[in-house]
Amino acid sequence: MTRIPLPASIDDAPAASQPLLEGVKKMLGSVPNLFRLTANSPAALEGYLGLNGALAKGALKPQTRERIALAVAQINGCDYCLSAHTYLGKNLAKLDDAEIAANRAGASNDPTADAAVRFAVKLVQQRGKVSESDVSAVRMAGYGDAEIVEIVAHVALNTLTNYVNEAFGTPIDFPAVRASAA
Repeated sequence: MTRIPLPASIDDAPAASQPLLEGVKKMLGSVPNLFRLTANSPAALEGYLGLNGALAKGALKPQTRERIALAVAQINGCDYCLSAHTYLGKNLAKLDDAEIAANRAGASNDPTADAAVRFAVKLVQQRGKVSESDVSAVRMAGYGDAEIVEIVAHVALNTLTNYVNEAFGTPIDFPAVRASAA
């Protein structure tokens, strides 16, 4: 049970959130619980969707974005996001089980992606206070300034959803994955 209301349908959400949820439904074919719960605040939903949409057009590959999401969710102990991003990682980004396990352990089996995931992990663990050598390591792996900034933005975006789901007990509506099982 959630700690705040989970609108049962798009029509049950605040009026200002309804067109945003319709857009989610059109894009995904359904409205996952994260979006319905966030719809309690039309401003928060609009902000989340705006940043998510902008980053989807960014320089980072979709597979790297999913790898970062998995690593961040594991560190933050968010079962909802681990479940969602394991599903998305397998079905959309085409990550295999070994890669997903590596991502959850804060690494990647792909040497270039490994640098991005490790940098994302350091960002979470150090609360953004990474060193010059941390930035240099991701740069030396081939990431440009835009991609490095996007890694930080993806960490922030995923931390937002981790915190929303953990704070309010969002029911998992994907095949369930538990943070303790990494």
